[in-house]
Order: sequence, then C-alpha cells, then structure tokens
Amino acid sequence: MNKERLVSALDVAAYILGKQSKTKPITAWKLQKLVYYSQAWSLVWDEKPLFKEKILAWANGPVVKELYLQHKGMFYVEKLSEGDSSKLSKNQKDTIDQVLDSYGKKSAQWLSDLTHLEEPWIQARKGLNPGQRGASEIQISLMHEYYSGIDVEGHPIK
Repeated sequence: MNKERLVSALDVAAYILGKQSKTKPITAWKLQKLVYYSQAWSLVWDEKPLFKEKILAWANGPVVKELYLQHKGMFYVEKLSEGDSSKLSKNQKDTIDQVLDSYGKKSAQWLSDLTHLEEPWIQARKGLNPGQRGASEIQISLMHEYYSGIDVEGHPIK
C-alpha cells in the first residue's frame, strides 16, 4: 500500500516557485491557479488529494486561503515564509511537473478564465454575481468527477 501522505498547499506552492521562478517571476494569481490544477490532476492521476487545505471559489478564481495569507499584498511571489518542497514525494513532484508542462506557460488571466468555464468553480459560485465576493468551497468530489472527464487541454474524454 502506498503510504504517501498529504502535504500542504504551501509545500506545493514552494515546489512550483522553485520550478517556475527560475525562468521569470510568477504572479500570486498564477501561483494560486497552478496549485489548484495540481490538486485537480492529482485527484485524477493519483486518485487522491495532493494537499489538505480547502480551495475556495473567490471572484477571480480558485484560492487556497492559507496560501493567500502568505502572499497577500504581493504581485509577484518569489518565495514563501512557509512551505517545504522537500516534503513532496517523487510521485507528487511528477504530478506537479505534468501540470506545469501543461499550464505553466499560460498567463494568469488565461488560467483564471479557464477556471471560470469549468464546472467545479461554476457550481461553487452558484447564486453569486460575477465579481461578487464569496468563499464557497470547491468540492473535491466535484473536482474529481469533472477533471476525470476531460484531458489537460479541456477536451472531453470519449
């Protein structure tokens, strides 16, 4: 049995920063979306969550509040005061690397627009107007169901 443990979203973000910020600075907005997609695809590829924190459906897209509190007020994020990428297993890093290969070169705006078209965010935002504040949780079960039915480019799996 695989004894791989859940890590924190901050550990995932630290790993992403270590990989992405070598080429160019990463915005806080983009970091949040990459952490979200790392969780989504871990649910599909590894059949389990990558991290334990809840993902909230804020107006600009999915947000992990604990990560937000680390980068609040920053436009670009170079490093976090918390988060340890060494806690991730090789398999967890491989999952994140695949996400970065698919989404890492996309802009923060593109990623945000994509999340707004996808069912998990839409369901969590139900009843709210565009741009309206809200903090509904994006359900892990809905993320698993939705992303299991598409490929990383957003095409339905036939």
